[in-house]
Amino acid sequence: MKSATFLDFAFPSGKAMLLLHISDIHFRTPDCLTPDMDPEGPFRTLLMRDVRERVRTLGDVDAILVTGDIAFKGHPDEYKAAYAWLMDLAKACGCSLERIFVVPGNHEVDRNIITASPAIGNAQKSIAWAEPEKRERELRTQFSNAQTGASLLAPLAAYNDFAKVFDCQVYSPDRLFWKQDLELNDGVVLRLYGLTSTLLSGMGGQDDERGKLYLSPLQVLHPADDVVNLVMIHHPPDWFTDEQEVDDMVKNRAVIHLFGHKHLQRVATDDGYMRFSAGAVNPDRQEKGWEPGYNLINLQVVGGGPERALEIEAHLLALQSSPERFNPRRTRGDKEVFRHTISIPGYASAVAPVRTQAAAVAVPAAPTPTPAVHDDVEASMGEEHTRNLIFRFWKLTGSQRRAIALGLGLIQEQDLAIPEPERYRRALLLAGERGLLDQVANEIAKRETR
Repeated sequence: MKSATFLDFAFPSGKAMLLLHISDIHFRTPDCLTPDMDPEGPFRTLLMRDVRERVRTLGDVDAILVTGDIAFKGHPDEYKAAYAWLMDLAKACGCSLERIFVVPGNHEVDRNIITASPAIGNAQKSIAWAEPEKRERELRTQFSNAQTGASLLAPLAAYNDFAKVFDCQVYSPDRLFWKQDLELNDGVVLRLYGLTSTLLSGMGGQDDERGKLYLSPLQVLHPADDVVNLVMIHHPPDWFTDEQEVDDMVKNRAVIHLFGHKHLQRVATDDGYMRFSAGAVNPDRQEKGWEPGYNLINLQVVGGGPERALEIEAHLLALQSSPERFNPRRTRGDKEVFRHTISIPGYASAVAPVRTQAAAVAVPAAPTPTPAVHDDVEASMGEEHTRNLIFRFWKLTGSQRRAIALGLGLIQEQDLAIPEPERYRRALLLAGERGLLDQVANEIAKRETR
């Protein structure tokens, strides 16, 4: 059977983009290892069934965005179960398997690794206990040391092994977050930013306290012409010591904000953004106000030239207990769909007006704007054929991946000591920088046919 590619799911110009936003799935061992005895399983099944029915009307989902807490205790077996379920979910809603994007939550952190390693605890405490004006410097200091830098991310090892297939792994101070581009209609790019909110999670093996985590200025959103920024973070801003800085950055530089963690399904709007809390696919059944939920968010660029705007239609679905079914949350005006329109900042797809001394003569804009030119290799890795290439690369055996990367000079022998998720993400980014992705694709194809 021919494998699915992004081209199989590409949408024509003018079509809206439908996003499925889910969070806090909480696959928990040992329950998730025996599906027939997993008490949380039926709620995931109900969600999948509801999504499948809704896409009959709304159209296929173009991307699945997961804002953390995929696992419960960061165990590798939890991610195996999560991966299988996400594959089924993607097929049920017509989404390409390669268009799944994830960020880590506090339940991605393996606390056993933290409690077993004094180095991790010491590094976390050095950052958390630093004076506010010195905290960024302390974070850089910890990451500048190879041993302590690696220790800070060691509790996310199982998450990174899971996320590598989706090109959403995180590592080192220059890769604490990821960004990927998806093409909207009329030459506008949707740039996804996946930020990591868990650097200080699980400190001392304890539960996190609100206001004690740290995002840091090392995770930066950049404004760009013809680009709409969407940010995914597990923790909302009020969970950070740098709450005000995080909130200001997200509000000022991102149009769509997706959060998890609180298990509350909410939407808030402003002139420049729309903010969503996903609720939880599987909140704790003993939790007050228990109510599984998910969001479907439809995006479309409307208008033209500098008058372009992003039209957003959101469906917030919550599970009622009896009878069991997902119902839409309603607006204050008693509507089932939350609607918002936001101006798109920056306009670089038209020819600039030319002025002479005699008169101002405007050169007309190109009738069909072209997508923003990629000067950012990492963001461009979100292109359809590239993400399919990455997905296929990770389907190879370890020896096949190693042979390709060494053969093309993307890694050296000494790099084999680096964990695979980091080693090969760096290698693939280097391939993009050197214009070698086609050669990588050819090498993958040779090995797929053996």
